[in-house]
Amino acid sequence: MAAPVRDNKDRSRFELGVESEIAFANYRLTPSAVIITHTETPRALRGRGIASELIKGALDLIRRDGRKVIAGCGFVVDYLDRHPEDADLVA
Repeated sequence: MAAPVRDNKDRSRFELGVESEIAFANYRLTPSAVIITHTETPRALRGRGIASELIKGALDLIRRDGRKVIAGCGFVVDYLDRHPEDADLVA
């Protein structure tokens, strides 16, 4: 079972711990939006939907903070295309 997604503000990334690995999404902040610049899933976790779980959790945190998101990496672009329910978050 994965732990909840957390915002590691010191490293400017969202993190999702699974087993002994960490999937992460790097970001940069603007005054009103979060630009997700890179998503990475450890090789051992790939193909299991971990990156999607990570981005879903990151978007939940962004929504909670009242910000918008800018997709700065291909995975997030694809995720948002597949999840129109999150279109309100797109800056």
